[in-house]
Amino acid sequence: MGPHPAVAAIRLAVRRTLAELAAEAGVTPGEPVRARTAPPAQGVPLPALATTATVPGTLIGNARRHPSGLPRTPAAPGSPLVLVAVSGGADSMALAIATAFEAPKLGLRVGAVTVDHGLQDGSAERAEQVAVRLRELGLDPAEAVAVHVGREGGPENAAREARYAALDSAAERHGALAVLLGHTRDDQAETVLLGLARGSGARSLAGMPAQKGRYRRPLLELDRAATRQACSAQSIPVWDDPHNADPAYTRSRVRHEVLPVLEKHLGGGVVEALARTARLFRDDADALDQWAALAERDLRGPDGALDVGKLSELPPAVRRRVLRRAALRAGCPAGDLFARHLETVDLLVTGWRGQGPLHLPGGVEAVRRCGTLVFRRQDD
Repeated sequence: MGPHPAVAAIRLAVRRTLAELAAEAGVTPGEPVRARTAPPAQGVPLPALATTATVPGTLIGNARRHPSGLPRTPAAPGSPLVLVAVSGGADSMALAIATAFEAPKLGLRVGAVTVDHGLQDGSAERAEQVAVRLRELGLDPAEAVAVHVGREGGPENAAREARYAALDSAAERHGALAVLLGHTRDDQAETVLLGLARGSGARSLAGMPAQKGRYRRPLLELDRAATRQACSAQSIPVWDDPHNADPAYTRSRVRHEVLPVLEKHLGGGVVEALARTARLFRDDADALDQWAALAERDLRGPDGALDVGKLSELPPAVRRRVLRRAALRAGCPAGDLFARHLETVDLLVTGWRGQGPLHLPGGVEAVRRCGTLVFRRQDD
């Protein structure tokens, strides 16, 4: 009998992503591997996780028997490494287990990083529990990393910035090919709704990309329910972060209040429709970004100033992208540069009435001068 349908779907999605990574790394599957002896797992006893189920524990090489019941022999030492970001929730645990199952077939090693944000009592112990369980399932390295969450940009944004900084650091430290993230189609729908509520442009409405830099999201086409079913079918313990149900957080309100109302009054399929909207917006946004890059190259002078006359001839969507690129190049933080800033800068091109310099985030100013638009640091 084959695996549970949810398990099979997740493995297939992961296999596709890993196959791309293996091809990029020039890995040839099927080469012989040498088994290693795993160090004894250290840490807090695992039963504190929110389940009474246990995972079979026969050691095979350096990996315990996989929850599927099949032994998994790890890839050879020195094989390319893929890291999985694991919170301990169903999405990331299902992703980690599927990656541990599929990666050795493709000659890839698998590790994991769980980030302790330090925002809840017992978070350090819980993060170590997750790391221990992942090591028992053959992921190596599997580490818990503590971060300090600041206040800039609100709690959700600050936590996100700290988390990605920790993942970037881990990837650099271990020389990982990529970091896999467990975002699902439900997360994508929430992102689109948040973008709509904030009046964001097409790039924000395009949601999360399946691939950006070292980050890959294999599960974007799968529902959150599938990850829970997969964990249940494989007796994988999961932990539900109470912050995910806390109405103090905007995304939590979207998840537990807004989306259920939309599903109730608009009928089923809202999540899928929003995710499809993200894909369509992403295609449009990618095309407009390419156009803007070419346009910027043509109208930028040797000193970096932008020709206002040529700017005014561009369609608004392309022109604002050129302005954004110029502002970012001058030092504006991407997370702090919003549509309202670009609309005001755009008036220096389309509604010129002798305005003075405009002050942008990050200590950058935009000023119109002698038929050109200049972005510069205020202290230059």
